[in-house]
Amino acid sequence: MKKLFFFGALLSMLCLGACGGGAKPAAVADADTLVEKDTTLLPDTMYASVEKLQWRVEVLDSTVDGTLHVLDDPYLESNSKLAFRANHLRNADFGGKVKGVPTRIVKDWVFDTDVDYTPTKLGVWGGGTGWTSQPLYVEWPDEVAKKFRNTPAAKLTPDFSQKEIVVASLCGKLHFINFELGKASREPIDMGNPVKGTPMVDPRFNGLVYAGHGVQAHGAVCQNVVDLFSHSIVYQNPGLDPKASRFWPASDSSPIYADGFVFWPSENGLIYKYDVKNGKVKKHSFLSYNRPGVHAAGVESSMCVYKNYGYFGDNHGNILCINLNNMKPVWYYDNHDDIDATIVCEEENGVPFVYTACEVDRQGDSGMCHIAKLNGLNGEVAWAVQVPCTRHNINNKHFDGGMYSTPLLGGGNCSDLIFSTLANDGVNGDGHFYAFEKRTGKVVYKTKLKHYAWSSPVGFYNEKNELFIVVGDTYGYLYLIEGKSGRVIYDERFGVNFESSPVVVGNTLVVGSRGQSVYKVHIE
Repeated sequence: MKKLFFFGALLSMLCLGACGGGAKPAAVADADTLVEKDTTLLPDTMYASVEKLQWRVEVLDSTVDGTLHVLDDPYLESNSKLAFRANHLRNADFGGKVKGVPTRIVKDWVFDTDVDYTPTKLGVWGGGTGWTSQPLYVEWPDEVAKKFRNTPAAKLTPDFSQKEIVVASLCGKLHFINFELGKASREPIDMGNPVKGTPMVDPRFNGLVYAGHGVQAHGAVCQNVVDLFSHSIVYQNPGLDPKASRFWPASDSSPIYADGFVFWPSENGLIYKYDVKNGKVKKHSFLSYNRPGVHAAGVESSMCVYKNYGYFGDNHGNILCINLNNMKPVWYYDNHDDIDATIVCEEENGVPFVYTACEVDRQGDSGMCHIAKLNGLNGEVAWAVQVPCTRHNINNKHFDGGMYSTPLLGGGNCSDLIFSTLANDGVNGDGHFYAFEKRTGKVVYKTKLKHYAWSSPVGFYNEKNELFIVVGDTYGYLYLIEGKSGRVIYDERFGVNFESSPVVVGNTLVVGSRGQSVYKVHIE
């Protein structure tokens, strides 16, 4: 096994320079302590399933080696929550904690975003948050916070705090909130168009934020990179790419950083790889693919990463595993219908397994939500189950059934379970909260919600390692659920519509609603 070693003291100095001091300090006893970095690459191989695809990789900068040399997850090196569902595995390991058996959800503050009533081809988007748009929680290192305070162009407010919430809004702005007070911590940044997906804060704490446009309102729809020190957009990649086979420019997928590169799927059907070393951003390469005889698909889900493999699903039901070093497909799986829920990965005895599910969209007004557990190394099916769901048409708009929320992997007393919500899995557009057995896919229980849900569930553990789950629905209710039994302990309507997913900090969560508001609540 190839391994890379650094002296602990040297690593600490390097991290202060390159990462802004945001990393947790290594456990250093003396200068001779060694810190091991994971450099063991997964094989550069291609399974027969890939023969069902037409694909090509175009390298735009051959002077840069595209290999990931360090495979450790940088999102685990600080207390911040900088990416959708927290980390590479997208497993929502936010570290939520409660005492004893919680009994209620209590509102701490409400922050109102701006509102934009500009009509678009897809309606008026207003403000607040929609789609995934999970808030991000940043604990800025001391020296980075000091630099912000000494940089007038950063446009901080008197309420700036080192503990900051970053929210991408449907009003087309990035908002920044003091985590403790719920007040604006800096002036909003105008992105030009509504943002539906979750942004990503660069885990090196260099001030870069990545956010994609979701709808055209005031100009070209792009993948954007923002510099918080200059309070401006410093890089844009228009979604109407002449090299794409699909002419839908949106980027609802949340990007992910790994060892100097950012990987960012687009709804134009291209999977982009950006070189972001030294704080500069440029396209390195991209993957283009489709199934023969089928129009190119777009990707709205976010990429899940395990070592040098990346996993994603698209709106035709295609699931791909790609080698992030060269962007080539490793394996392919057909999951039948539109996939918006992000794939989640969990390692079992050294083998990564990925969980995925689809909607009822292309199947028509009724069909199956196909839920599968796949071997992440080769795409072999561990199990696959189906749940009947329907598609509803209201005011000439169709609302698909199936899984929108990204699943939550159980731990503690629920380590054998995986949780998610399904929409329109009953009569009259009902929705349920499900617990599935990880080993077999068997439904352990389902709990009826007042309305269907798209928002992803999040977990909190008590001193006994008992799991309690909070999930929101499309009518603005938040539910506190006992993980083991599915019993609803508490529910209350806080918002208008919780499409978006929460971020968890301690015993609190922050989540945005349709309309205009972002809420911080705590579990007690």
